[in-house]
Amino acid sequence: MIDHEQLHHDGYTVVRQAIPAQWLDALRATFDADVLPSDEWPVPRGPGWRHSLLDLDPQVQAVCRLPSVLAVVGALIGERFFLSQVEGREPLLGGGHQGLHRDRSAHRAGDTINALAFFDDYDASNGATRVVPGSHRPLRSDASVDVNEELQSRQIAGAAGDILVFDADLLHAASLNATGARRRSILIGYFAEPLYASHLGRR
Repeated sequence: MIDHEQLHHDGYTVVRQAIPAQWLDALRATFDADVLPSDEWPVPRGPGWRHSLLDLDPQVQAVCRLPSVLAVVGALIGERFFLSQVEGREPLLGGGHQGLHRDRSAHRAGDTINALAFFDDYDASNGATRVVPGSHRPLRSDASVDVNEELQSRQIAGAAGDILVFDADLLHAASLNATGARRRSILIGYFAEPLYASHLGRR
């Protein structure tokens, strides 16, 4: 059962154990098999991360289409939507730290939703995502982040199989992987249906 009021107030939720446990070993193997160096991607990827090109894998696609996740995405977007992209990401030892940022809606507030599906247990020690609840509305015209917003950030933690779903305008950031423990995940993007034509043009 989705608490719509809480979801829209916070701008995110964690769907606990959304991925069936029996899928996880295969998903981890797919992630590792499809890792590509940064310079082999169409657009170079940043340092401090391991990136996996696994978007065509059928089980990865099944994760992107889990009913429990689609229900949250639909509640946040509020209209028909489509899966726009998915890629694997993992912070390396000593890497992964990001400053708080917004990925930004493409056209109107709430038309872009992100999800992080975790294949390994995650917490502050291996670079898990932190968020600032409620920071997606109202939006400021500039992209600056106040120091107080960093102090208000909440560290997300949980177990392999969890999926974090959040509004793209929510302040969020990965953290430093201080231990080097594995933290494989896929980053999934969903767009509202009116963005489909522009998506095809960029794909």
